[in-house]
Amino acid sequence: MNDLINYLPTYERNSVILQKLLLAEGLEIDEQEMIIEDLSNQMSISTATWALDIYEKALNIKTDLTKAYEERRSVIKSKLRGTGKVDKDLIKLVVDSYTNGNVDVGFNGEIEVTFNDVKGVPPNMQDVQNSIENVKPAHLGIFYQFAYLLIKDIHNVMTLNELQSTQINKFAFNEVI
Repeated sequence: MNDLINYLPTYERNSVILQKLLLAEGLEIDEQEMIIEDLSNQMSISTATWALDIYEKALNIKTDLTKAYEERRSVIKSKLRGTGKVDKDLIKLVVDSYTNGNVDVGFNGEIEVTFNDVKGVPPNMQDVQNSIENVKPAHLGIFYQFAYLLIKDIHNVMTLNELQSTQINKFAFNEVI
């Protein structure tokens, strides 16, 4: 409302009628701005919320409302990136959509994916595997390597509170996929 009142001449700024009118208009304008901002957010996969199911339907992805928005966005990005000639760059693009980068992909008779920044197995690893299976040739195997916390990463580096708050699957004695 104050923004609208500032456009009035000084002698009209104290009018109760104009103040109430501008208050009503100001609230309406604010609501329209929020609607426009929300719609703008839905236009980008990185900020979309309620429009994720539209993207999923367009890409023939089964909508799973139990997954977090970030996980659903990763599946969508992966599907969009997973077209073209299958090479290590394409596989890296697909995996990067889930991990926000710092993944190495190599080929030595099979596809080798190394997670460098994420400690332990990423929480959405099943989605990563499904996406890679959808783009890689069927005759190629795939091997995943994960980064874990080692003694040198925690000894005299992490406090006891930090250790207690770190999930057990981040340490180097866990599972292999």
